[in-house]
Amino acid sequence: MEIGFRLEQPLAGASFGGRIHIEGASGALAVAEGAEANPTALTEALASCHGVMVLPGMDAMAENPALLVRLSRLFGAEVENYRTTHMAANMVHPEVPEIFVVSNIPPVFRAPPPKPNPPLTPEGTLPVQFPHRRGWHTDQSYRRPPPDISLFLAVLPVPQGQGQTLFADGIAAYNALPEATKQRIATLDGLHIASGAGRKYDAVKSGAPQRDLAPHERPVRQPLVRTHPVTGEKSLYLCEHGQMDWLEGPIAGLEPGPDGEGGRLLVELAAHYTHKRFVYAHEWTKGDLVVWDNRCTLHAATWFDAEHLSRVMWRTTVWGNPGTEYAGETKSWLPDMEA
Repeated sequence: MEIGFRLEQPLAGASFGGRIHIEGASGALAVAEGAEANPTALTEALASCHGVMVLPGMDAMAENPALLVRLSRLFGAEVENYRTTHMAANMVHPEVPEIFVVSNIPPVFRAPPPKPNPPLTPEGTLPVQFPHRRGWHTDQSYRRPPPDISLFLAVLPVPQGQGQTLFADGIAAYNALPEATKQRIATLDGLHIASGAGRKYDAVKSGAPQRDLAPHERPVRQPLVRTHPVTGEKSLYLCEHGQMDWLEGPIAGLEPGPDGEGGRLLVELAAHYTHKRFVYAHEWTKGDLVVWDNRCTLHAATWFDAEHLSRVMWRTTVWGNPGTEYAGETKSWLPDMEA
């Protein structure tokens, strides 16, 4: 039986994204088999909807996690094995090392972010725009080369109305910038760093003591404007308070620090990027699989009642096509890859 995919665009309540409908069969195994038979179908769909795609009904992956990895391999040359990249063992699936577990229950114990303050906008809606909404990032931007695609499966979501994942469209956000701003940032690089390095905005602003960093922990430069290697479209590429170096940066070549010229520019760009017109809020249903392109989107987690609810999500991370500017680079974040 031939299995086909139909893309519905945009996602409900958003100006971008898409939802995949399976034709000719149903379920996770059918999706994997259909995608393997037509290996460009899903990757082209993802590219056409600015980097966020929802595949509902993937419940069977929770019983057969190898299906998640099998599907992930269609999006790039390498699916990260978290046991070889220094991820904490309690956050890696015990049987499938390509799966990163995001959960508030044992053995992970990962708490959700706090509620924004105030918890709602003046209009009574979920806050999405930075700085009211904190936590916007693109996965592992503190690595060179950075990853391409993430796949996120709702194994055990919390009830809708909490625990949403927010996504922002970096292509549309870039296109909407004033021409003068586009010219200003065209050749600028952001300085990205892992949150554990102690150089977040709040730590630097408060004067927290700094430690010496090993070579593989040092900040890495990433262009503020990336050209997508598949579509050729330009996109903003940045994070906000948590994954930027607010000591030496956050923007290379501009006055550093939270109150410097670089910081002011980053805050301006982050607020623009996360304006509600560029944002989609995903309400999770069990078995939802959301695929996003880290090269042209941001995302942010939201609060849920972790004291009374359990949540289990699985993520894979796919590498292989960051763009020509990364050609020939080794993995900057691994100690054994240092020169």
